[in-house]
Amino acid sequence: MASSSGTGLSRTPSKRMTRAQTMLVDIPNEDSTTADSELVPSSLASIAPILRVANEIERDNPRVAYLCRFHAFEKAHQMDPTSSGRGVRQFKTYLLHRLEREEEETKPILARNDPREIQMYYQQFYLKNIADGQYTKKPEEMAKIYQIASVLYDVLRTVVPIGRVDDETQRFAKEVEKKKEQFEHYNILPLYAVGVKPAIMELPEIKAALRAIQNVEGLPVPRVHTTPNAPDDIPQERVKPVNDVLDWLSSHFGFQKGNVANQREHLILLLANIDVRKKENFEAYTVLNDDTIRTLLDKIFKNYRSWCNYLRCKSHLRFQQGCNRQQLELIYISLYLLIWGEASNIRFMPECLCYIFHNMANEVYGILFSNAHPVSGDTYQTAAPDDESFLRNVITPIYNVLRQEVKRNKGGKASHSKWRNYDDLNEYFWSGKCFQLKWPMNLKADFFVHTDEPPPANDRNNQVAVGKRKPKTNFVEARTFWHLYRSFDRMWIFFIMAFQAMLIVAWNSGSLLGFFDEDVFRKVLTIFITAAFLNFLQATLDIILSFNAWRSLKFSQILRYLLKFAVAAFWAVVLPISYSSSVQNPTGLVRFFSNWIHDWQNESLYNYCLAIYLIPNILAAIVFLLPPLRKTMERSNWRIITLIMWWAQPKLYVGRGMHEDFFSLMKYTMFWILLLISKLAFSYYVEILPLVEPTKIIMELHVDNYQWHEFFSEVKTHNIGVVIAIWSPIVLVYFMDAQIWYAIFSTLFGGIRGAFSHLGEIRTLGMLRSRFESVPRAFCRRLVPSPNHHNRKRPLDEATERKNIASFSLVWNKFILSMRMEDLINNRERDLLLVPSSSSDVSVVQWPPFLLASKIPIALDMAKDFKKKDDADLFKKIAADDYMHSAVIECYETLRDIIYNLLEDEADRIIVREICYEVDLSIQQGRFLTDFRMSGLPPLSNRLDKFLGILLSDIEDDDTFKSQIINVLQDIMEIITQDVMVNGSEIIGRAHHHGGSAQYDRKEQRFEKINISLIQQKMWREKINRLYLLLTVKESAINVPPNLEARRRITFFANSLFMNMPSAPKVRDMLSFSVLTPYYKEDVLYSDEELHKENEDGISILFYLQRIYPDEWNHFLERVPSVAKKKENDEPQNNEEIRKWVSYRGQTLSRTVRGMMYYRQALELQYCLEFSEDSAILGGFQVFEDEPRYIEQAQALANMKFTYVVSCQIYGAQKKSSDPRDRSCYLNILNLMLTYPSLRVAYIDEREETVNGRSQKLYYSVLVKGGEKLDEEIYRIKLPGPPTEIGEGKPENQNHAIIFTRGEALQTIDMNQDNYFEEAYKMRNVLEEFLKSRRKGREPSILGLREHIFTGSVSSLAWFMSNQETSFVTIGQRILANPLRVRFHYGHPDIFDRIFHVTRGGISKASKIINLSEDIFAGFNSTLRGGYVTHHEYIQVGKGRDVGMNQISAFEAKVANGNGEQTLSRDVYRLGRRFDFYRMLSFYFTTVGFYFSSMVTALTVYVFLYGRLYMVMSGLEEEILENATIHQSKALEEALATQSVFQLGLLLVLPMVMEIGLEKGFRTALGDFIIMQLQLASVFFTFQLGTKAHYFGRTILHGGSKYRATGRGFVVFHAKFGDNYRLYSRSHFVKGLELLILLVLYEVYGSSYRSSSLYMFITVSMWFLVGSWLFAPFVFNPSGFDWQKTVDDWTDWKRWMGNRGGIGIQPNKSWESWWDEEQEHLKFTNIRGRLLEIILAFRFFVYQYGIVYHLDIAHHIKNISVYGLSWLVMLTALLVLKMVSMGRRRFGTDFQLMFRILKALLFLGFLSVMTVLFVVAGLTISDLFAAILAFLPTGWAILLIGQALRPVLKSLKFWDSIKELARAYEYIMGLILFMPIAILSWFPFVSEFQTRLLFNQAFSRGLQISMILAGRKEKDNISPIKYA
Repeated sequence: MASSSGTGLSRTPSKRMTRAQTMLVDIPNEDSTTADSELVPSSLASIAPILRVANEIERDNPRVAYLCRFHAFEKAHQMDPTSSGRGVRQFKTYLLHRLEREEEETKPILARNDPREIQMYYQQFYLKNIADGQYTKKPEEMAKIYQIASVLYDVLRTVVPIGRVDDETQRFAKEVEKKKEQFEHYNILPLYAVGVKPAIMELPEIKAALRAIQNVEGLPVPRVHTTPNAPDDIPQERVKPVNDVLDWLSSHFGFQKGNVANQREHLILLLANIDVRKKENFEAYTVLNDDTIRTLLDKIFKNYRSWCNYLRCKSHLRFQQGCNRQQLELIYISLYLLIWGEASNIRFMPECLCYIFHNMANEVYGILFSNAHPVSGDTYQTAAPDDESFLRNVITPIYNVLRQEVKRNKGGKASHSKWRNYDDLNEYFWSGKCFQLKWPMNLKADFFVHTDEPPPANDRNNQVAVGKRKPKTNFVEARTFWHLYRSFDRMWIFFIMAFQAMLIVAWNSGSLLGFFDEDVFRKVLTIFITAAFLNFLQATLDIILSFNAWRSLKFSQILRYLLKFAVAAFWAVVLPISYSSSVQNPTGLVRFFSNWIHDWQNESLYNYCLAIYLIPNILAAIVFLLPPLRKTMERSNWRIITLIMWWAQPKLYVGRGMHEDFFSLMKYTMFWILLLISKLAFSYYVEILPLVEPTKIIMELHVDNYQWHEFFSEVKTHNIGVVIAIWSPIVLVYFMDAQIWYAIFSTLFGGIRGAFSHLGEIRTLGMLRSRFESVPRAFCRRLVPSPNHHNRKRPLDEATERKNIASFSLVWNKFILSMRMEDLINNRERDLLLVPSSSSDVSVVQWPPFLLASKIPIALDMAKDFKKKDDADLFKKIAADDYMHSAVIECYETLRDIIYNLLEDEADRIIVREICYEVDLSIQQGRFLTDFRMSGLPPLSNRLDKFLGILLSDIEDDDTFKSQIINVLQDIMEIITQDVMVNGSEIIGRAHHHGGSAQYDRKEQRFEKINISLIQQKMWREKINRLYLLLTVKESAINVPPNLEARRRITFFANSLFMNMPSAPKVRDMLSFSVLTPYYKEDVLYSDEELHKENEDGISILFYLQRIYPDEWNHFLERVPSVAKKKENDEPQNNEEIRKWVSYRGQTLSRTVRGMMYYRQALELQYCLEFSEDSAILGGFQVFEDEPRYIEQAQALANMKFTYVVSCQIYGAQKKSSDPRDRSCYLNILNLMLTYPSLRVAYIDEREETVNGRSQKLYYSVLVKGGEKLDEEIYRIKLPGPPTEIGEGKPENQNHAIIFTRGEALQTIDMNQDNYFEEAYKMRNVLEEFLKSRRKGREPSILGLREHIFTGSVSSLAWFMSNQETSFVTIGQRILANPLRVRFHYGHPDIFDRIFHVTRGGISKASKIINLSEDIFAGFNSTLRGGYVTHHEYIQVGKGRDVGMNQISAFEAKVANGNGEQTLSRDVYRLGRRFDFYRMLSFYFTTVGFYFSSMVTALTVYVFLYGRLYMVMSGLEEEILENATIHQSKALEEALATQSVFQLGLLLVLPMVMEIGLEKGFRTALGDFIIMQLQLASVFFTFQLGTKAHYFGRTILHGGSKYRATGRGFVVFHAKFGDNYRLYSRSHFVKGLELLILLVLYEVYGSSYRSSSLYMFITVSMWFLVGSWLFAPFVFNPSGFDWQKTVDDWTDWKRWMGNRGGIGIQPNKSWESWWDEEQEHLKFTNIRGRLLEIILAFRFFVYQYGIVYHLDIAHHIKNISVYGLSWLVMLTALLVLKMVSMGRRRFGTDFQLMFRILKALLFLGFLSVMTVLFVVAGLTISDLFAAILAFLPTGWAILLIGQALRPVLKSLKFWDSIKELARAYEYIMGLILFMPIAILSWFPFVSEFQTRLLFNQAFSRGLQISMILAGRKEKDNISPIKYA
C-alpha cells in the first residue's frame, strides 16, 4: 500500500475483519461520503480533519484522497498501536478495508507516482484556490481552503521522502502557514481576514472597538523561553507576538487559545453595541467613547466592588496617575471575561470569581507599575506560561473540591447536611477567611480540605488535601417541616396571635365590640405571651437547624444565636409570670391608656414588660415606613451601622437592601391589609364564632355511656377529645384559607390591572375590523423608530400617513406570509389578508381585501336600487362606510389602469380616457345618475368577473388566451357604452374621430391589440388578483381566516399595538441579545419511521395530526402540491416536507429553532425599513429583494445584535454513536445549522487521550456552526472535568454554553417553545425596558414575558392544563410583578440582564437536588442580589405543555418535588426573613405556601374524618346529638357544617375564568367554565391536588426528588392498568381507599341516630375527592372502558404481580422490583423520618380498637380483654397465611401431597372454628364484614412499620413475610380498583361517552377522534381530506 511513499505499515492484518461494517449506521438522508470523518473515536479525534479533507477532494483526485486516508490510518496506528481505545479497533478495521479497496481502484492522474501526484495536486490546489481566491472569496470559504491546504501539506510530508519536496511546494506551504491564522473559522467577526471583508467588519463601531483592544502600546513585552535542545538558529529567548490586550493577558496568565478568541469577539461586540448608542454622527467615528468602557466596567465590576466593600478590603481596580486609563480599563474587563470564560463550573460561584480576579488584577497592576510581588517580594516573571496554566493551577483545584463533595451526595440520596454544595463553597468567599488561601493558592489550605476518607486509588491526582470534613457554610438544608416556620415565623406568629385574640373575644363576649370590655381586653393581651413562646421556638430552631454549620460561622453569628435564645427564653418566662401577678388588677381599654400617662407609677408589671417587649416591633414598624433608610442601613459597611443592624438582621452578603420604593410598598401593603381584613372577618364569623357555643355545651356535657373501653372514664375531661375532633379541621382551614383569599384578591386586582393594560380590547376579528384604520398609526407609534418622540401625538400629513401605512403593510404582509408558510392559512386567505406591496398609484388607502369583502357587491346593489336622482345622496350613502368608499374608488382606478395598460393601440386608449373623463366630469358636475344607467352595472360586474378570471388563469396557448381576453373586453366596452352610459355612442364617435385610422371603420376590430406580457409581471398580477377578490368575495370578512390559531395571532398582535410598550429604538441603537436553548436527547425532527409507526390502535403520528389539524394539512397540500400528486422523483423532497410539517406541530427542537430565527428576520426587515428611502418603502418587498446592499448590511446588523446558541450537550456523542436515533438527532441538528447559518451549537466533547501512559478522559466546551456540508468548529475550551457530574443536568448544560452567547440581554428558551414573526418584531421594544427610566433609577434584572400554550387543542386534559398554565403566566405573574413585587423566574421565555447575571452566578442554580427547580432560583438569586423582575404582556412566546394524564402528573410531581426542596433552601429562608412583612406574605403564598396549603387541604379531610371516627366509635357523637340542649339548637350540625369551608378550594379556578374573560369575553369565559365542569375538570384538579400534596410532603420528610422526564409527544394512546397502578398507587390509591373506609365506617356506625341528609351534606365533597383520587386516571385514559383493552390490562397486571424481582429487573416488569423502588426514599431517610413513618402508621390501629367493641359477638362488653382477643385473632390469621406461604415454597414441588393435606386441614379447621363462633358465640354475617374493615387497616399498619424497620426485619428473617403480606394487599387493592372498570367496560356506551368527554374540544371542531381511537385508518398515508 502506497509503497512509493517511503513509509509503510508496521504490520498488516492477515485477513479482512467482518466487523468493519458495524461502524457505519445506515441512516436515511445521510451522505455516506462524509460519514467516516464524523465517526472517528474520541481518542483519535486529531485524524478527523484529515478524513474530512479526503472526502472533500474525493471528486477532484481520488488518489490523493486515498493518500490522505492512508496517512490518517498510519497516524491512528501511531496514536493507539494496541487499539485499546473505545471503538478504535472497529474503526481501524473499517478504514483498512476501505484503503485496501481504494488502493486497487485509484490511480495517479497528474503524475506517475504518488509523491509527484500529491505535489502537483497541492500546487494546483494552491494556485486555483488560494493565489486566485484570497481576494475574491469570502472568509468562511478561505478558512476551509486553508484548512485543506494545511492537511494536504502534512500528508505530503509523509508521502514524499525528506529532501524530495520541490521548492515551489515549500514556498506555497510557507505562505499557507504564514496566513493560516487570518483565515480560521470564525463565529461572527472574521477579525483578521483579508480580501473580501463582510459588511460587519466595515461597521465603524466594530472598527473602533477592535482598534481599542489592539492598543498594546507601553505594555511589558512577554518573552518565550525555548527548550535547551532547540535548534541553534532559534534564539533561546524571543518576544511573543501580541495582537491585543487579551493576547497580552494570555501570555502572562496562560489562558487557552479558544477562550481568548471567544472573549475577544465577546468584548468587541459588547463595546461596539454599547458605544453605538452614544453616537449621533457616524461620519468621523474612529474611537470609542471613554464613557462606553467606563459603563461596561461599572456594570461588570459592580458585584466585585460590592464584595470588596463587604469584606472591607481595598479594590484592586487601580489606576495610576498618568496611565492610559482606557487601556487599563480594557485590561481589567478582559481579565474578568477570560477568567469567567474558562471557569467552567466555578461560574456558579461568583464571589469565588471575585477572589480570583482580585488577586490576578493585583498581579496585572504589579506587572504594569511595579517590579516586585507585594506578598512574596519576588520579581514578576515575564516568561509566558503554557495555554492551560490558568486552568491547571486555578480552576482545576477548586473544581476538584466540588467534585469530591458531590461524591458524598451519593447521586442525590444523601442528606443535604452531609455535603457542601455550590452555595456552601461560594459562601466561603463571603468571609475574610478566604484570604487565607493566599495567591498562588495553597492547596493545603483550609478550603481544599475535604474528608477524612482517603481518595480512591485511581483518583490520587485530584489535588484535594486529606483532612477533617468541613462543615456547611452559613446554612444547613435539613429535612423538616420546621423550615416553613423558621423561614416565615412572622406570618405564623401573626396568624396564631390573631386566632387567639378572635377566640378569646368570641368565647367571652360573642361580639367584636366585646374587645373593648376591660376583662376581655386584658385576656386578649395574653397573645403577647404566645408571641414570646413562638419567638423562643424560632430561636431554638435557629440553633438546632444551623448546628451543622456552627464550625463555619463567625463568633459574632454564634453569639447572636445564643443571645437571641437567651432573650427569647427570658421573655417566655417573664411575661407569663408578670401577667399572672397582674391579673388581679384589671383595667379597661380607655383607662389603660389614660392611666399610662396620668398614673404610670401604679401600672402593673405586665404592662411595663409589654412596653419594653414591644419596643423592637415599634422600631421595626417605623423603619418599615421608611424604605430608603432601611435600604441604606442594610447596605452600609460602616461598623457602627453594622453593629446596630447586627441584632435585627445579621450581616450577610446577599439579601441586603431589597426594599422597594415607598409607592410600591404602599401598593402591596394595601393589597394585604384588605385581604387580611377579609380573611380574619370570614374566619371570625364563619369558622370561629359558630363553633364557640356548641363547644361550651359539649364541654359541660357529662357522658358515661361509652361504646368502647374508655381509659379515662372516671376523670372529668370536659370531652376534650370531641373538642379537638371538632376544632382541628377548623384550625387547619384557618391557616389554609388565606390561600383561597389570595386567589380571590389576585383575580380581582389582576383583572383590573389587565383591563387598564388594554388586554382583550381586540379579541375578535369583528373588533379588529372596526379598529383596523387606527392599527397602522398605532404600529408606527409603537414599532417604528421616530426621531421626534415628543411630537408623536400631533396630526400627520398625508405623505407621512401614506409612508406609515406602507411601512405597516410591509411588516403585516411578512406576518401574513409567515402564517402561510406555517400552513395556518391557504393561498386565498393569504390574498384576502395581504396589503398591496405598492400603493402609490391609487388615490385611496388600499386596505386588506378581508376588510373590503362584499363591499363592492353591496355598493352595486345600492346603486342599482337607488331611486332618487340626486348624486349627493348616493355618494353620501357610500361614503358613510369608509371601507366601501375606499373599495369603490380603488376598483374604479385599478380597473382603469389595467385596461389602459393592457391596450396597445392609442385609439383604444383614447376611448378608455374619454370614458373616464366623462365619469370624472359627471361626478364633478353632479349629474352622474343622469348620464349613467345604474341598471347596467350588474351585467358589467359579471363580465368583469369573467375578464379578471381569464387574466388570472394559466396561459396554455397564447392565441386562444388572447382571443378570450379580446372577446370579453369587447363585451365590457359594449356594455359600458351601450347599457351603462346614456351617450356612449358619442364617445365612440369622438374616439373614432381622434383615432383617424381606417382600421376602426368596423366596430368589431376595436380592442384587438393587447399587451399579453403585462399579465405575467408580478406587480400587475397582484393588482388583477386584488381587484378580482374585491369584486367577487361575497362572504363576510369575519370568517377570514377560519383557523383559530391564525385568528388568535392576528388579534393579539393588533391588540398589543394599543398596549403600553416602550418606543422602538433604531436597530443600531437597540440592546444586543442572545437566545440560549438547552437540549439533551429530545426529538429534533420526526423521522419517516416515527411518522408512520402505528400504535396498538393502528394510529400513526401523521394520521393523528391530519385529523387534529385537517385545515392545516389541506393548506400544506396546496403549498406543496407535489405531495398530493405523489410523483416518485419528488419523493425524498416530499418526505422531508411532511417531516417538517409534522415536527412543526410537535414539541421539537426544529420548531423552536424556526421560531427563534424569526428574530433575525425581524431585525433584517427593521433595518431595511429604517435605512431605505421613502420610494423603496412604497415600492414594497421587491425593492429589498433586488438590492444586495440592503441584504448584506441588514445581515451584518442582525449578526451584531442577535445570536442563537443551542446547547446540545451530547451532540459530540450523538455524532459518533452507532444508535440510529442518536445518529438521526445528529443529522437533524446538522441540517438545522446548514439551514440557518447564524445558528450556533455548543456541546461537551469527551475525548480519550493518553496522559503519562494512561488513557484519560478529557472534556471540552465546543462551539460549532454549519459549514458547506458539515459542522465547522469555531472554539474549543478545555474543561477541568465532566461539568454535568457536579450539578443538575439542565443548568450545567446552560452554564457550559453561556460563554458562547453575546450581547447585553439573554433570553432563555426551552426546546418545547415556539416563536412568531410578529412577536419577534417587538423584541427591540421589550429590550428597551432595561433602559427605561424608573423611580429610584432601578433597572430590572429579568424581564418576564407571557406565554401562549399551543398544546390546548389536543384533548380535554390538554385544554385544562393549557387554561391553568395560561392563567398562571398571565394574570398570576401580572399580579406577582405589580403590585406584589415577588415575581421570580418560572422558566422561560424570560429575558435576563446578561451582564448582571453572569457576574452573579449565572441564569440558574445547579446544586444537586436542592436546586431541582433550577429556574426559580435564578429569580431568587437575582432578587437577593438587588435586582428585580418585571412582567410584560404585549409580547408572547409559544410554549408546549404535557397533554396526557400521566405526563401531566409527572410534571406536577416534578414541580411539587422542586417546591419541597425550595422549602429547605437557604434562598427561601433569606427571602422569607429579609422581605418586609407584607412582601413576605406575597412570597409565601405564591411559592412554597401554595403547595403547603394544598397539602393542608388534603390533611384537613384526614383530620376531619379521623375525628369523626373517634366520635362515632366512642359513642360520643350519639350521646351529644341525642342530648336535648344540642338537639334543639342544631349547634353541632352547624359545627359539623363549618368544615365545608375547605370546599372553597374550587375558587382556585377563579384566575382562569377572569383571564379568559379579559381576553375572550366573559360570556366565553362562563361557557368555557361550564364546559370544563361538564368534562370533569374538577375531578382532574382534585386529582392533581393529591399529586401536589403527596410529593411535596414526601420530599420534605424523606427526599427522593429527581428530574422526571415527562415526554413531550402526542399522547392519545391507552395507558395500561398496570402503568396507572404503578404511578398512582402510593400517591392516590392508598390514600383514597383509606378515606373510603373512613367514610363507610362513619356512615355505617352513625346511621342509627343521624339523618342521611346531614351525612351527605357533610361528606359530599369527601366522596367526590375519594372518587377523583381512585378513578380519575381511568376516566381520563383513552379507551379506558374498552372491553378488549380491559381484558388485556388485567392479563398484563396479573403477569406483573406474579413476576419475581431481582437485580436488573425493571419495575415495570415485576411487582417486587417496583415495590422495592417505592420504598427507596426510606432507605436513605434519617432516623427522624423513620420514626415519623412509624408514628403515622399507628393511626391504622384505631379501626380495630373501635370496631371490635361494636361487633355482635362482643355482646356490649367494654373490657380491654375484647381488644386483646381481637389481636389474638389477627395474629392467628397472619400465622395461617405464613404457614401457607412457607408450605408453598417448601412443599410445593417435592411434597405436593403433604402441602395439599396441610391446606385441607387448615380449611377444615377454619370451618370448625367459624361454626362454633356462629352457633355458640353469637357471631353474625355483619360481624364478618366489620372484621374485614377492622383487620385490613391493622395489617396495613404492620406492613408500613415493617417497611420503616426494614434493616431490623431483614436481620430477623421476617422480611419475606412482610413482602408476601404486601403482595396480598396489592392484589386486594388492584381488585377493588379493577372491578368498577370491568363492570363499566361491559356497556359499550360508556366507552363512547368517555371518548366524547376526553376529546370534546376535538369534536366541537369537527375532528374524527372516534376514528383515531378505533384505528379505522386508510391505507394511504396521504389524507383524503380536501379543502371545502
